[in-house]
Amino acid sequence: MGATPESVNIVPATAETIRQAAQLVAAGELVIIPTETVYGVAARGDSPEALARLCMAKERQEKKKLALLAADLEAIRAAGARVDAVVEQLAAAFWPGPLTLVLPTAAGEWVGYRVPDHPVALAWLRELDFLPAVTSANRSGEPAALTAADAWRALSPHVALALDAGVATGGRASTVVKVADGKLEILRAGPISSEALERAAAD
Repeated sequence: MGATPESVNIVPATAETIRQAAQLVAAGELVIIPTETVYGVAARGDSPEALARLCMAKERQEKKKLALLAADLEAIRAAGARVDAVVEQLAAAFWPGPLTLVLPTAAGEWVGYRVPDHPVALAWLRELDFLPAVTSANRSGEPAALTAADAWRALSPHVALALDAGVATGGRASTVVKVADGKLEILRAGPISSEALERAAAD
């Protein structure tokens, strides 16, 4: 029996395959990566064509904004996000982790950023010289994918590669918080409670 597309394109996460996944995203392809919450699908955040392909794969409205992943707070600052003292406190308390911060940029836009708490995702991000757009690797309205195989079946044939790092243990998407002038607005409830966020912001 010949190899199936699934068996060829779902690969164990190694230094070599992580580098391959970074090269594919840099070239405009979609890839599936593990995070500590659920599996995600990634595209170049600065490529309208790649973002359109991602939205088509997920059957998601293109006008809905996508969060960007980064290896650390400094990468987010370098990308143009405005980082104040409250953002620094939240990042120190919860990053890496399941918190997406929606921040103003130098261009006057609002963008979501997250630093995932997963060694494969962080190693992959360090291979990139841009911040990728990442969202859950499932069709819109369907359950989140907790394995690389589930993510592949949901989004194939639109994705080029899936990095397999076992079952995602979080199972719940990140808490999303908008930070404006030191004030917090929870846009999506998640693993981090509002009480924990307010305590960290007040420290």
